[in-house]
Amino acid sequence: MPAVSVKNLSKDYGKFRAVDGISFSVESGEIFGLLGPNGAGKTTTIKMLTTLLKPTGGSASVSGFDIALQKDGVRKNIGIVFQDPSLDDELTGRENLNFHAILYKMDRKKAEARINEILSLVELTDKADVLVKNYSGGMKRRLEIGRGLLHEPKVLFLDEPTIGLDPQTRRHMWSYIKKLNSTWGTTVILTTHYIEEADYLCGRVAFVDHGKLVALDTPQSLKDKLGGDVLSLSINDGVLAFEKKLKGIRWIKSMSKHDGYLDLTVEEGEKRIPEVILLAGKNGVKISSVSLHKPSLEDVFIHYTGKTIREEEGSWKDTMRSIRASRNR
Repeated sequence: MPAVSVKNLSKDYGKFRAVDGISFSVESGEIFGLLGPNGAGKTTTIKMLTTLLKPTGGSASVSGFDIALQKDGVRKNIGIVFQDPSLDDELTGRENLNFHAILYKMDRKKAEARINEILSLVELTDKADVLVKNYSGGMKRRLEIGRGLLHEPKVLFLDEPTIGLDPQTRRHMWSYIKKLNSTWGTTVILTTHYIEEADYLCGRVAFVDHGKLVALDTPQSLKDKLGGDVLSLSINDGVLAFEKKLKGIRWIKSMSKHDGYLDLTVEEGEKRIPEVILLAGKNGVKISSVSLHKPSLEDVFIHYTGKTIREEEGSWKDTMRSIRASRNR
């Protein structure tokens, strides 16, 4: 039985559909990622799976418990690390964990042993009796993840676990998440808009865009589906005309435009660079720069949506502004 099963799950806010009929399953012990821009529906999905939001349609189960009909069963079997900080800064690390143990009605002796175990696992034993307000951002995040594991949940939900952290601390957090998963065998479902985070951590990734699930597979399989190399061309004028000229060329597998670039997925990328430049010259198109790289998850996202994650975030912000404006009329 899958640790999490989702079937046609939807969530509406008035006329706005935040999650639009998504379906997927997560196996026990898997690290599964929901990847997409802010506003794609990732956090809304997590909130439904953790019983914090009631679905508009569809169904889902976590550890065999229906999220709508068996909420207590779901809550007993999950841990959650929210996107926003949720620690009490005026308590020590140990006191924060102890408060969590009380909420879950853990046996006192078992809780004490488990707290020591968690503090060691997240490498905070020497800071256990320090007030959390004196912790660094990375230390706080580690404590939150440790707290989510305290009551030995079968599924741990991490909503943007490294948001707001500097790149070095973010990479340290990735190591901790991998370590936690391998040590406890806990199923981990995380949301992120960091491409490299999903690529490093997740056994499988689901791309979410405008509430829809647009692709799902292992990071490597998703990249392999594009095939070949990616040529990124910076073109000042004549992008559309040049794109039309390139259509039908057999060694160009796909094309997409974003951020002023024309991306070509091609065979034998190094060999094709002079051919593309020659074609551009013949058609009066000036290429200001060319870069060549192997397909990344960002390229996969562009392939399925036609935009980068950053562009999608800007689009979402415009949508939300329009929704708020319509409400105020």
